[in-house]
Amino acid sequence: MSRVMSLGRRTFSALSVHNYRRYFVGQATSLVGTWMQSVAQSWLVYTLTRSSTDLGFVVALQALPVLVLGPYAGVVADRVDKRRLMVVLQALMGVQALVLGLLSVTHAVRFWQVCLLAVVLGFNNAFENPARQAFVLEMVGPDQLRNAVSLNSTMVNAARAVGPAVAGLLIATAGVGVCFLINAASFVAVVASLVTMDLSRLEPSPPAGRSKGQLREGLRYVGREPRLLFPLVMMGIVGTLAYEFQVVLPVVARQTFHNGAEAYGFMNAAMGSGAVLGGLVTAARGRTGMRPLVLAATGFGVAILLAAAAPVLGLEFAALAVVGWASVSFLATGNSTLQLEAEPSMRGRVMSLWAVAFLGSTPVGGPLMGWVVAEAGGRVGLLVGGLSCLAAAAIGAGAALRQRRRRALGTELGEPGASDTGLVAEGLTRAS
Repeated sequence: MSRVMSLGRRTFSALSVHNYRRYFVGQATSLVGTWMQSVAQSWLVYTLTRSSTDLGFVVALQALPVLVLGPYAGVVADRVDKRRLMVVLQALMGVQALVLGLLSVTHAVRFWQVCLLAVVLGFNNAFENPARQAFVLEMVGPDQLRNAVSLNSTMVNAARAVGPAVAGLLIATAGVGVCFLINAASFVAVVASLVTMDLSRLEPSPPAGRSKGQLREGLRYVGREPRLLFPLVMMGIVGTLAYEFQVVLPVVARQTFHNGAEAYGFMNAAMGSGAVLGGLVTAARGRTGMRPLVLAATGFGVAILLAAAAPVLGLEFAALAVVGWASVSFLATGNSTLQLEAEPSMRGRVMSLWAVAFLGSTPVGGPLMGWVVAEAGGRVGLLVGGLSCLAAAAIGAGAALRQRRRRALGTELGEPGASDTGLVAEGLTRAS
């Protein structure tokens, strides 16, 4: 019993922090609505156009501002009060969901309107994402960061287990518009959690101040730090080709398995369920650094390949649960590695590049995967995603091997600092 209790304390240790606990509850409520909107928007576009290419186009439009503005948004996050910025942007995202919901329930929605509102949401995401990522450290401190990041991933995917399943049922019974309206209401919870925090318990990073060249400074900083650069490169590859489930899964549900919105919703729910378990394991036992990240990318790739090969819908659900587990392991490992290795004054800019690699890659990956599944089907789309993860793992492994050799050579020559240059090769493994 004592072992179980000890494991439970390690798994949920970040929730002992008052502000983070408040934030966690607010975010969990809002994220259920966010996943409902994600599923509903994809289904709405596919219903309006019957085109996987158009579906990829909308996903790309939503992510385009992250790609274009993401690096600058990181500069803004390093300059301003992150909590206040999040309050404003979360409120605006609620307004966007409300407008889309009203257009849908009144049957006035058109494809161009969905496109425009997707761009509006993308602008909000571009600036909110790096602020939110960096704000976690201000709430919990460095000792609890990895646990908090893992719990965040668990929370996102727990919502993914609930939101899409509910959305699928609501789409089939009440229509897509209700999903958007519920999401609009859910933003009240996260805004309230941010407004009512105990500010005396926060540990804000020193503001970077305003000066010329801060964006270039952040890019140069990442470029000369392999322990930051290669996780970002891996995320860019995986984000472009593997994380386009919004584009691939509607086609898999309708064309591959000849089902409707319910099946699509439960596919997302299966991924979310697996990710919850994976997130809890990562929170309790996860490590950070290149070596764990390479292993996570490999597992993610193998899991997606299993989903591509599943012959029946039941096995597809099971495979997607494994995909969810591997996905959250990869995300949490990469996110924690970057936050722990980045200098505090650079953290917003580093995490903005993580957002660009994860979300900003969609303007390329979304249309590309839309074209792939239109030409070759959903299974091939999953196949491409799985292979991209394995390619990213190979790149990370090669980078780690090169660093290990440099470290060994530096040690033999007695060069000062040789042991530091090999940190990335040793995986920067930081146990909980």
